Amino acid sequence: MTDVLSTRVLVLNRYFQPVRLTTARRAFVLLYAGVALAVDEVGDAYDFDAWYKLPVREQDDVLPIVGGALRVPRVVHLCRYDLVPRTPVRLTRRNVMLRDEHQCQYCAKRPPLRELNIDHILPRSRGGPDTWENLVTACRLCNLRKGYRTPEEAGMRLIRPPARPRWSIMAQLRLEARHYQFKEWEPFLKTG
Repeated sequence: MTDVLSTRVLVLNRYFQPVRLTTARRAFVLLYAGVALAVDEVGDAYDFDAWYKLPVREQDDVLPIVGGALRVPRVVHLCRYDLVPRTPVRLTRRNVMLRDEHQCQYCAKRPPLRELNIDHILPRSRGGPDTWENLVTACRLCNLRKGYRTPEEAGMRLIRPPARPRWSIMAQLRLEARHYQFKEWEPFLKTG
C-alpha cells in the first residue's frame, strides 16, 4: 500500500497549469479537504465523494479501503491556487541526475538508477563544496576509479561542464514526467 500512496500525481493550479508533482497520499489529502478536484482522463473534475463512487478499472492504481477500493487520481486541480512557482531549482540528488539526464558524465553510459552516484569534481575531502558546479552524475565504476582525485589527476574528462540549471517549473515537470508516462498528464504538459 505504501507504493500506491507514493504514486506521482500531477498538480494543476486553478488555470489548469501544471505546478508540481506530488504523491497520491498528498493528493488524497487535498481531495478530501476540498482544496482540489480529481481530473479523469477525459478532463472531467470530481470532488472526493464523486471520485469515491467511480468504479475501479483494470488500468488504475488502486488504494484498498474498508468499503472496497479507491482509484488513485493521476491529476488533481487546485480550486483556488493560481500561481506558478518561480523558485530556483533546488540542489538535490534527483535534480543533479535530471540535469545530467541520468548519464555518467565521465563515460557517457546510462546504467540503471541504482548504479548511479553523485560525484564531487573537487572531492569533499579536499574542500569541494556541494554546489551545482561541483556535482555530477557518475556511474559506480567511474566514481570508484576517480576516487579522491580530481578528474585531471585521474586522467578522466567530463562530457560537459556542470552548471546550475535554468529550468522553469514546466521544464522540470516534463523531465520528471518522462519517467512516469501517464497519458492523463499529456494534455497539460504539452500546453505549458
